[in-house]
Amino acid sequence: MRHFIIFLFCICCSIPLQAQILPNAKPKLVVGIVVDQMRYDYLTRFWDQFGDDGFKELVNNGFNFRNNHFNYAPTVTGPGHASVFTGTGPANHGIIDNIWYDKIGGEIVYCAEDRSVSSVGTTSSAGKMSPHRMKVTSFADENRLYTQFRGKTIGISLKDRGAILPAGHTANAAYWFEGGNVGKWISSTFYLEELPKWVQDFNNSEVAQSYFKTWNTLHDISTYTQSGDDLNNFEGRFRGESTADFPYDLRELREENKGFDLIVNTPYGNDLTLDFALAAIEAEELGKDDYTDVLTLSFSSTDKVGHIFGVNSKEVQDTYLRLDRNIAKLLRSLNESVGEGNYTIFLTADHGAGDVPSYLESLKIPAGYTDTSILSTKLEDFLKEEFRREDLIEMVFGPVYLNHEAIRSAGLTREHVEQRIADFLLNQDMISKVFTRTQLEQTQFSSGLASAIQQGFHHKRSGDVIFVLDPAVIGSSFPTGSTHGSGYNYDTHVPLIFYGTGITHGHTTQRSEIVDIAPTISSLLGIQFPNGATGKPLSIMLD
Repeated sequence: MRHFIIFLFCICCSIPLQAQILPNAKPKLVVGIVVDQMRYDYLTRFWDQFGDDGFKELVNNGFNFRNNHFNYAPTVTGPGHASVFTGTGPANHGIIDNIWYDKIGGEIVYCAEDRSVSSVGTTSSAGKMSPHRMKVTSFADENRLYTQFRGKTIGISLKDRGAILPAGHTANAAYWFEGGNVGKWISSTFYLEELPKWVQDFNNSEVAQSYFKTWNTLHDISTYTQSGDDLNNFEGRFRGESTADFPYDLRELREENKGFDLIVNTPYGNDLTLDFALAAIEAEELGKDDYTDVLTLSFSSTDKVGHIFGVNSKEVQDTYLRLDRNIAKLLRSLNESVGEGNYTIFLTADHGAGDVPSYLESLKIPAGYTDTSILSTKLEDFLKEEFRREDLIEMVFGPVYLNHEAIRSAGLTREHVEQRIADFLLNQDMISKVFTRTQLEQTQFSSGLASAIQQGFHHKRSGDVIFVLDPAVIGSSFPTGSTHGSGYNYDTHVPLIFYGTGITHGHTTQRSEIVDIAPTISSLLGIQFPNGATGKPLSIMLD
């Protein structure tokens, strides 16, 4: 008889204690922060003026991905928020832009619009919104499924799309702010039939009203040496102001600037967002039980200030110094209400932004503006001369949408018409590259702008010819303020910081991508990845 001796080796003995604990160390609350229009270099440019308990706390005691990028274009708010929380790009989640042309319905549609639901908290149509156009789940959805809906999800943003798309399809609620003369946080019947009492109480308070005050710099303006002159030719301005320089009396400017919309266009909009988020954490008892809750929190006023004043403005610098205080206040509140070591935060952005082209031109850096409506007219004239038809284009709305039926009736092929349009567009000033539907459907691009365009291309929703402008060129005639939307580094390179439970301390310059966030959080929670996720867990931080 043979005797077998089995030796059991405890591999745990050779693994550091921290690694043994991490798989079971689930946070009670995950807070996903998206800062609208935050370039990565805002972290480094304004670092010396940040306090020790805001951005510096996240970076110094969290994990900082210094080379984090969007892997697709267009880089705008709707697709950005959807991609952060679903772990995939527009090619899969279907949010191809903030607004796009719906070829099937023959109309322009908005990414969060939903005519089948009703507004809650307002009599206007501002609440007729939902995530129904987003075709995949978010990690918040997967957490709800995993916890048998015991874990809560709350989405908050001044912008409807910034609250709705991150929170996903199964959220307990998403709340956004209606400006104008209303000044209230609202929702839709997609989530609930009436606002909870705590939301009604917040709306009935004087919190929003209190921000109609003077906006001056947080510190002495002479110390704002990381930005340009306060008075220059490259900034927009509020209505009623002849110049764009500090201070701004918001009480006096209120009427001419659409009431509460003015608050949204200043850093006080971020203050108001945080006020509401802290009220939500308390009232909804987020992070109070053993089932992980998710709070999606988007700070939108940074985008508004950037569009008006530009990335090199004193106004942008002051907005980020104030946002640093918001982050510090949030951390203090979470430590008190949820408990230090019981929550995980990630902070990123929905896109970056470029320098004002007119400013770059003044420095002899190649940049410029192009009028896409003129380009559209020239293209229509070209097709009329080339094919003797006036109906081959259905719509030019960013991409060129072809009339496929007209092409067939003319005895033409779509591929031929696409290529002739591409040839024409490549001969136009300020256009760098052109991609056709045929190319994007039949060729697999692995890097560069071609890959970014492909990752943003949805077979059913996108157009037939997509053109890319030269670097630092925008499709606008307004010579002030910054914008975004391209696949260039100034729009794709954004912060990504993880902090809290289950997060090691460190940093890396290895490339990470925005679609990696949701799989990383899913791995931390031990839940299923979002069903359309194409990103990968950031193992350099987790393993």
